[in-house]
Amino acid sequence: MRNAWLGPLLLILTFSATARGITPQQAQDRVGALRAELGHHDDLYYRKAEPEITDAVYDRLKRELADLEQAFPAAAAATSPVEAIGDDRTGNFPVFRHRESMLSLEKSYSEVELRSFYARLVRQLGRGDVTCVVEPKFDGVAISVTYERGRLIRAVTRGNGVGGDDVTANVLTIRALPREMRRIAPDGSPNPIPDVVELRGEIYLPLAEFARINREREAAGEVPYAHPRNVAAGTLKQLDPEEVAGRGLAIVLYGWGAWEPAAMQPESQQEFHRRVNRWGLPGMGNYRTVRTADEMWTAVQGFGRDRRKLAYPVDGAVVKLDAVAGQRELGASDHAPHWAMAYKFPPERTETRVKVISLQVGRTGVLTPVAELAPVKLGGATVSRASLHNRAEIARLDIRAGDQVYLEKAGEIIPAIVGVNVARRPTESRPFVFPMVCPVCQTALVGEADESAVRCPNDGCPAQVRRRLQHFASAACVNIAGLGPATIDALVTRGGLKGLPGLYRLRREDLAKMGLGPGNSSDRLLAAIERSKQAELWRFIYGLGIPRVGSVAAKELARRFDGLEALMAAGASPDSTGIASTDGLSPALASALATFFAEPQNRTVVSELIACGVRPGQVARRP
Repeated sequence: MRNAWLGPLLLILTFSATARGITPQQAQDRVGALRAELGHHDDLYYRKAEPEITDAVYDRLKRELADLEQAFPAAAAATSPVEAIGDDRTGNFPVFRHRESMLSLEKSYSEVELRSFYARLVRQLGRGDVTCVVEPKFDGVAISVTYERGRLIRAVTRGNGVGGDDVTANVLTIRALPREMRRIAPDGSPNPIPDVVELRGEIYLPLAEFARINREREAAGEVPYAHPRNVAAGTLKQLDPEEVAGRGLAIVLYGWGAWEPAAMQPESQQEFHRRVNRWGLPGMGNYRTVRTADEMWTAVQGFGRDRRKLAYPVDGAVVKLDAVAGQRELGASDHAPHWAMAYKFPPERTETRVKVISLQVGRTGVLTPVAELAPVKLGGATVSRASLHNRAEIARLDIRAGDQVYLEKAGEIIPAIVGVNVARRPTESRPFVFPMVCPVCQTALVGEADESAVRCPNDGCPAQVRRRLQHFASAACVNIAGLGPATIDALVTRGGLKGLPGLYRLRREDLAKMGLGPGNSSDRLLAAIERSKQAELWRFIYGLGIPRVGSVAAKELARRFDGLEALMAAGASPDSTGIASTDGLSPALASALATFFAEPQNRTVVSELIACGVRPGQVARRP
């Protein structure tokens, strides 16, 4: 799902171009504009995992283009995006050609469209009714995994449908995906294994894992991710498999491409699901079989009602003809089979007022605008805040204080403003303008005109210091119990705490002067700070807030270095004896560390931590 909305003006209903009475030149101009816009959104969605519009808006734009090209054939092009699948290839991975093209699905957004699809199946197959399988539509990234003689040899993204990025190393980090098929079923009977099979499925981020990642980000003072699909897509295209492993991706298999020998192919979609389960692979466990249009719609509605109970992100349901013989008879277009259709659930939406747009300064200095909202119920919860992400998002939506806005829950989890009710805009409203100076420390902000991010460059900015301390002291890092946001705020505001080393210089009398509780609570806090000196090395590395170094990368570094001194020495080394030459370390991680330790203030922080008696514990070293 693309996780924003262009607003009411872009919700274009599919129309007949000839009925509008537009000229061929006007049609040609609109076709060119639509192609450019769709290309822009394809790049954001497939390659950057940063979509700006919803699937529904994207599909309406695509349908408008199809209508124009049909009404004005002279404006059509051989490479029209109407029939294109979309291309997720990034240029950072080897490209591997699928043995059989990997198609997309036709989408529907209404009961009428879905029933029309079922009626077409009945008509084309010449039967009174047909058996279909209804499956939940996982909201993730399409993947093709190939097994040869029962052994996993390759994993490739959809790409352009013909070939995609070879992401095998990253997919192998998914624990639930066995490297070998099970040859003996749990009941003791043998499992026939094909010579070669391309299994098609979806890589997704379980909702519990998405919540965990966002808790860590919030504890670190960072804006939570908006949508699990975007996190899954971005994670899958990471260049460091260790980072991918730390994200807890999952996979489900629901179809196939090439199957050799062909005679071993299943005769139905239901049989395919049974075989996947017998092989011990992660398959579809909760599909439903239907035999009439009414049963189909009831099953789809059932998935819609139950989606909040599921452990994985779902944005719709997929209806597939069950019989493989019928699938072959109906065939496919260049981009989608004629025997399957996806139904997209409408997102739950409400309307509320933006009271004010505030600015949150993160630990790296990046300013994030946040809409403070009149509290409103959405998806069973009361929502009073929504991230606006960056200045480009504000400009795109033209959102202002006092506006009535449409609010949806992106991925059924994170509240997102998807549009403005311009008709209800106050006459006195004015566009939001980013300040020239940091709202906390008054330092001049930096950020190029063509960049979305605006940053406070002052490392001593109290807001940045608070966020860095929150991250460092969080349970995900050195875990200093009792050092919550209120205490950190007092230490920075009243105690003048400037950074991490200052924590280890605190004394009982310092806390008393700041009014931080009676002696016992102060003693407990100081004891927790003292205990943290012996925290595992990876927790200190993660706590330093090195860009591109998450918890998994921090653990990997802790296995390779004896302590903070060795890490700093390697990271700051200008020659081949430094960290870039460390055996097995990814270039991206080596570069991140070298950049971090190239800054004198970062080396000073680590040196002062060591001088304060920080002696991290070690994890098992790799042989």
